[in-house]
Amino acid sequence: MDFLYDPATWVAIATLLFVVLVLYLKVPGKVGELLDARGKEIAEELEAARLLREEAQALLASYQRRTANAEQEAQDIVDRAGREAEQLAAEMKANMEETVARRTAMVEEKIAQAEAQAVQEVRALAVDIAIAASRKVIAENLSADKARTLVDRSIADISGKLH
Repeated sequence: MDFLYDPATWVAIATLLFVVLVLYLKVPGKVGELLDARGKEIAEELEAARLLREEAQALLASYQRRTANAEQEAQDIVDRAGREAEQLAAEMKANMEETVARRTAMVEEKIAQAEAQAVQEVRALAVDIAIAASRKVIAENLSADKARTLVDRSIADISGKLH
């Protein structure tokens, strides 16, 4: 009975009772079930993480495409704006040239009118001077008898031309 006083014996008995109790309570099955459930949860989380990763990669690719498209659209807008600015500048230049040509023509026309008016005024003045000189010459050189003769002859010429 010395073995009852041996601590190794009591450790062996306690270990044996612990193992029996663990087996009686079906702890290994429950632990297995818990481990299986946890493994299943981890597998589901891994699958969800894989799906999220694929979704994120697809979203990233979509954003990269959109960014590339946006950059291309921005470049197209800049190019179009440049072309429109060049076209507008050309139109404005043409309009300016047309306006300058039109105003030049108007000024030239006004100058021509002023010249024509000046020529008319000079002619009218020349006629007035010629008439005044003719009156003076006629008044000095024409007697009353000669004047009546000229008037009568003129009236006869007019009446002959009218009939």
